[in-house]
Amino acid sequence: MRLIGMRTPGDTTTYIGRLDGDDHVLPVTDVATFWSDTESWIAKATELTDGRRRLDSVEQRPAVPDSARVICIGLNYKAHAAEGSFQVPQFPTLFGRWTSSLTVSGTSAPVPAGEAGLDWEGEVAAYVGASLCETDPDTARAAVLGYSTFNDLTARKAQKLTAQWTLGKNGDRSGPMGPIVTVDEVGDLRDGLGVRTRVNGTLVQDGNTRDMIFDIGHVLALISETFTLNPGDVIATGTPEGVGYVRNPPWLLQPGDVVEVEIDRLGILTTPIVDAAARRGDY
Repeated sequence: MRLIGMRTPGDTTTYIGRLDGDDHVLPVTDVATFWSDTESWIAKATELTDGRRRLDSVEQRPAVPDSARVICIGLNYKAHAAEGSFQVPQFPTLFGRWTSSLTVSGTSAPVPAGEAGLDWEGEVAAYVGASLCETDPDTARAAVLGYSTFNDLTARKAQKLTAQWTLGKNGDRSGPMGPIVTVDEVGDLRDGLGVRTRVNGTLVQDGNTRDMIFDIGHVLALISETFTLNPGDVIATGTPEGVGYVRNPPWLLQPGDVVEVEIDRLGILTTPIVDAAARRGDY
């Protein structure tokens, strides 16, 4: 099953919708209600037949509640750590994104003023479907509702100003994500999904989730020792090697570029890059 966030014309409420083929969607319920009881709403979404709409008649939105924590894993592939001259970490490097930075496929991402460009980081996002508190990796892994494509677009100058990465990882519209694909259609990330990123059609990243240092179950379990994870929270699982800032010369995304993240079983996420003047206004 593939799920999106959606709004209908004239309505500011975001709903969860079940995709029906490539061109249609079936509204399920509002986002907050869906994440309050994912098991029941997944079952109801499976049986839905009424309310079918054309996909181009709705506005797609991130399928997460406003309360969601978006927790990103840095340096989660050995080759990516090595290309940036980092040591392989003993524990996962975790940092946060705000939900206000999230967007969907097709939404433009602006290069912030003062940045030489944006860097790409194609990765898999995992969506927590049940509360997790002081849990073990197997239980945590079983609580994942599904996965989506994600691009952790990064403002490298801002990221490197301090030891904390928050500023460079929260640029306006810098967190595009694709539809949620439920775990029954995806399987275990440890078995391997190809993660590929292209810039203007040129392949720049070609990794596989089997090469992650820390798998999703262990990361969720570790986080749950400190704070309770709630349904709707998102874990961005890290990017493979091939980012732009380490290249010689550095290669960063410029206005007019189009970056695509393609992940096996999850689909293709497309983001056009625009200049800083396009930061203002709704998307």
